[in-house]
Amino acid sequence: MVRMGIGYDVHQLVRGRKLILGGVEIPSEIGLLGHSDADVLIHAICDALLGAAALGDIGQHFPDTDARYAGVSSLVLLEAVRSLLVAQGYRIINVDSSLILEKPKIAQFVPQMCGKISEALKIPVNRVSIKATTHEKLGAFGRMEGAAAISVAAVDGVD
Repeated sequence: MVRMGIGYDVHQLVRGRKLILGGVEIPSEIGLLGHSDADVLIHAICDALLGAAALGDIGQHFPDTDARYAGVSSLVLLEAVRSLLVAQGYRIINVDSSLILEKPKIAQFVPQMCGKISEALKIPVNRVSIKATTHEKLGAFGRMEGAAAISVAAVDGVD
């Protein structure tokens, strides 16, 4: 049986933090604020996968109150989510994600992001899709106060 899940994450943009998206450090004067590396893309993928398997959300598994996750690479969290799904009898089919970020432009980094995500999930790179859009300078995202990501994932296995 194929099951679908959706994930969404948002983080504030601030000075003095690295900008990590899809496990890749993007050259930028501002980065995302969060307990881990604040990788909104990976966090949304984690939630999509957990949702597809009805296994809760990223906050339940990796709470921001737990010091073990302070500054951790979100790729580590994604690998843990994959392991959890596999242990429950699921197989990851694909993930499709969209980033909402005014700038910097990330098109040149998408292949590297897809590679890191496919490696963490142990799925072929052609099963990972990443797109990006701006907010056309409207609202908080348009003013570069934050960034967001939305992801959809498909898994099969347990019914």
